[in-house]
Amino acid sequence: MADYHKMWEGLGMDLATHDQLCAALPPAFEQVFLTQKDRPQGMDYFNMVIAEVHGLRIQELLEHKARGGKIIGSFCIYVPEEIVLALGGIMVGLCAGSEFWVPAGEQVLPRSLCPLIKAGIGAKVSRTCPYFQSVDLVVGENTCDGKKKAWEVLGDIAPTYVMDLPNTKSSAGFALFRRSMADLVAKLEEVTGNRLTFDGLLSAIETVDRKRAVLQRLYETRKAPKVPISGLDMLLASQVAFYDDADRFVSQATALAEECEERIKTGKAIFPGGTKRLLVTGTPIVVPNWKVHKIIETSGAVVVVEENCTGTRYFESRVDKSGASTVEELVDAISHRYFDRIHCACFTPNEGRADDVVRLASEYGADGVVGLNLSFCTTYQVENEKLRKRLQSEGIPFLALETDYASGDEGQLRTRIEAFVESLGR
Repeated sequence: MADYHKMWEGLGMDLATHDQLCAALPPAFEQVFLTQKDRPQGMDYFNMVIAEVHGLRIQELLEHKARGGKIIGSFCIYVPEEIVLALGGIMVGLCAGSEFWVPAGEQVLPRSLCPLIKAGIGAKVSRTCPYFQSVDLVVGENTCDGKKKAWEVLGDIAPTYVMDLPNTKSSAGFALFRRSMADLVAKLEEVTGNRLTFDGLLSAIETVDRKRAVLQRLYETRKAPKVPISGLDMLLASQVAFYDDADRFVSQATALAEECEERIKTGKAIFPGGTKRLLVTGTPIVVPNWKVHKIIETSGAVVVVEENCTGTRYFESRVDKSGASTVEELVDAISHRYFDRIHCACFTPNEGRADDVVRLASEYGADGVVGLNLSFCTTYQVENEKLRKRLQSEGIPFLALETDYASGDEGQLRTRIEAFVESLGR
């Protein structure tokens, strides 16, 4: 890795504290990923991306800014990447997956708050995330009370815009969502200095849908009886999709998908025959949060699919642009894709998510479902009971787990996961 200290200094970062983070990440990554046996060669690219996670990609973003482009940061898949791209911007997922940032977040937020929110705000407070230091605007969203109030704190230290979301999926709810989308377009036009055009938006939709399609192709390989790629590696590839260059990601992920498909043809598997297959659902799993996947896949099971915002919710549906001939009609199509097809726990009622979990468990041959929730994430904690009852009615075993980013509960998690996996063989 090159020396990026001058670049980081120019971003106003706390270099000494950031160096501590940079020193901790490589050994953690090696212990989690590089100890796996017989990984696909295509994962070399994704290894490199993590090695350069605060270096090369940041350099590319700054070069984009030097050419007059803008960088938009987000924490949620309801923020439409297509619109940012169509206006000449680049959208990146912001740092929010490490215990490293939680103490700084707790300087300005309550301790009894979701670690994702505390880590996200802490990354900015501590000036140790170059993505946060590079963005021209953070687009927040009111998907939970914690985020809604945290954006007020963030707004005092970073340019922040809050996208309003409804609570229910109804005609009135969609009308609110569509107005919110129009307001966001106006804000992004103001920030970028560009106007949304039909051709530009159409091209951006096609680019983002190519990224979704290749993720779908990769996930499809995990349906094979002999799984060609670990859940850990697929999680990593999915996480990289949120901040990598779109065209480059499509190229590299396509090569990885082709390798996995060839492995299926030759019967080459990552795990022994009879390994129990698990679906993981719940809260988002963002870099560098790999804890539970690592425990699962060293406890006699393999993760074959993730029903969450860093999994199938991100890529399963496409924008139906058929018949659209105006910018407004394309924005309508984008709005329907996000509102109709993403089943987040922020909506109530939310039967669509349970339907998705049941469907995906069948499609991927899952022997059981793990509900993975971050501590103090009320929306998913409350929804767990309805999901448990639905899965019970379908005869699908379910294990609810609650954790945060710290490592102190790994022994307890392993004990519960091992017991759950063992019960699946009875």
